Amino acid sequence: MSNTILFSPPVAFIIVFLTILILFVLCSHNAFRRKGQSSGAKKAYACGEDFKGHFIQPDYSQFFPFAFFFTILHVVALIIATVPAETVEIFAIAVVYVAAAIIGLLILLRK
Repeated sequence: MSNTILFSPPVAFIIVFLTILILFVLCSHNAFRRKGQSSGAKKAYACGEDFKGHFIQPDYSQFFPFAFFFTILHVVALIIATVPAETVEIFAIAVVYVAAAIIGLLILLRK
């Protein structure tokens, strides 16, 4: 039996899984456990205050423009970094793409 079978994905997965399972069982004996369950163990925690009412609905209206800004800039940086400068046609397409991204950012950030 060669040593390369140990590096095959199914065997490696089983070895890692069993190692983690053994560590879990050994470490679970040292875990902190309470004797009884407290009355608030299943209640929602709201920063130390009593939570009455429905779930809080966060407002993402300010988050999405920044997320799109981040995504557009990183895709443009990827295009600029990977376009070969020797090929004029591809370079022209990349310049048009960057110009379109700038126009898209101006539309995104207008007030």
